[in-house]
Amino acid sequence: MNDINPEKKIAGKLFFLMWLVLLALLSYMFNIILDKQINPNKNPLSSQYADGSRELTLNRNRLGHYITSGTINNHEVVFMLDTGATDVSIPESIANQLGLTRGTAMTYITANGNAIVYSTTIDSIAIKDIQLENIRATINPNTDEEIILLGMSFLKHLEFTQRGDTLTLRQFSTSL
Repeated sequence: MNDINPEKKIAGKLFFLMWLVLLALLSYMFNIILDKQINPNKNPLSSQYADGSRELTLNRNRLGHYITSGTINNHEVVFMLDTGATDVSIPESIANQLGLTRGTAMTYITANGNAIVYSTTIDSIAIKDIQLENIRATINPNTDEEIILLGMSFLKHLEFTQRGDTLTLRQFSTSL
């Protein structure tokens, strides 16, 4: 005959369930914290001025990079600002999701050696209120990264100032 009290069985199961829920909540919280450390600029501070200029401030992540959320052709993406990159560099897997077309093959010299990439043009690229159109880019089949390098083909249209752990991007009105 079974000597275990049915109430003790239920209490044991509830105790196990409580620990399981607590572990799931802690895991969820730590994922949020880690995600914020990687991309502290999911919703960067932005200002628009009477003269038509726009400005936004980005915070450096814990690794020293400026990572931010934005859009390409109205699709949400994640950018890493890279003043050493000539063009906006899009991993092929992301380019396919965005429906970008491969253009001419080119050889780029990168920090990791030579790489074959393909030219493309982005119709619209934006970080919050800063938006540019018809930006030169490359599709990079040589990376599995899920992040787009925001190179000088985009950044050259902006003024940027770094102070401490913040970077301010400024887009002046084109109607002046």
